[in-house]
Amino acid sequence: MADLTWDQVRAWRVARNRLDSRSPKRKLLDAVSEVGAIHAQVQSAAELSLWARVEDVMPDDVRDALWKRRTLVRTWSVRGTLHLHRASDLPVYAAALSTNDRWWKGAWLRFVGLSADELDALLKAIRSALTDRPVTREELTEKVARKVGPHVRERMASGWGELLKPAAFRGWLCSGPPRGQNVTFVRPDRWLRAWEKVDGDRAMEEVFRRYLRAFGPATHEDFAAWWGIPPPPARRVRMALEDHLEQVDVEGTKGWMGPQELRRMQGMEARSTVRLLPNFDAYVMGFRQRERMLDKRQFDRVFRRAGWISPVVLIDGRIAGVWKHEPGSRGIEVSVQRFGRLRAADRKAIGEEADRLGRFLGQPARVSITS
Repeated sequence: MADLTWDQVRAWRVARNRLDSRSPKRKLLDAVSEVGAIHAQVQSAAELSLWARVEDVMPDDVRDALWKRRTLVRTWSVRGTLHLHRASDLPVYAAALSTNDRWWKGAWLRFVGLSADELDALLKAIRSALTDRPVTREELTEKVARKVGPHVRERMASGWGELLKPAAFRGWLCSGPPRGQNVTFVRPDRWLRAWEKVDGDRAMEEVFRRYLRAFGPATHEDFAAWWGIPPPPARRVRMALEDHLEQVDVEGTKGWMGPQELRRMQGMEARSTVRLLPNFDAYVMGFRQRERMLDKRQFDRVFRRAGWISPVVLIDGRIAGVWKHEPGSRGIEVSVQRFGRLRAADRKAIGEEADRLGRFLGQPARVSITS
């Protein structure tokens, strides 16, 4: 069993998350693909996650990739929340999501007031109602209600998307371009340039491997928490891949990763890195051994009530503070609350990141750092 240090692991995860140095803009899609998914429950946070990874990217670059070029796609996926995926990756993620049986459990069916047969009919009605022409939630609701009955209108109209998520998990629904203040939906195999059918079990194995490449070494419990499933099915996936993985020891913590990645990690040399990451950033969400990137005394300032994750200051792979930005009388006010002492070089780098943020948002930025 190979031995690793947490310094090596943090350096690897920072590099795999494209946070050691920004990628050129032409590598935007690669940056999304390598972390697997970019949290997009809040669109501005998704744009900032890519700003932290890609040189000179602007909000319109992300929106153009979503709505014009269709090389990015937004849909409900990891942990049942909205994420951005590289469009060519979506068939794999959708096939893996389709193996999740949470929607067919008795408790959930009772919650939405449907039988398994009724849910199946509703999902098929959603699929047949969608094309590459975007429709609003209200338009989709009316189309589905005409097929399966008016009793689905209230649930279909819910902002939580209770009856839209299982359709997304089958690969039958994703976000279309906004129409004013209204969201729209399209069918992925019609909206995207290409669509390939993928076996669900093989897709789960591929998603597990991709998670390990970005966040290894890791356990099946780590993957289960990130993906949003119970540990037993994640354990079955890990066992199916066991001949292709190596178990390692990270200062007393066991985990798994691919042999090629292990060899590369053993040769890692950490770079000094400072980034302002938005709320729900992929690095924070994928790093399951939280005490290895954050002092436990500060957990509540990052992992807040109701599942909210704060924007964080990342220094050399560890969370060194939280931050926020808001418009002020002279531009963007960037407020940093540090968790401990900062080196002069780190303060300078935070100022440089704030300047970059100002250019990204189209206004000058000023930064203040407090404890």
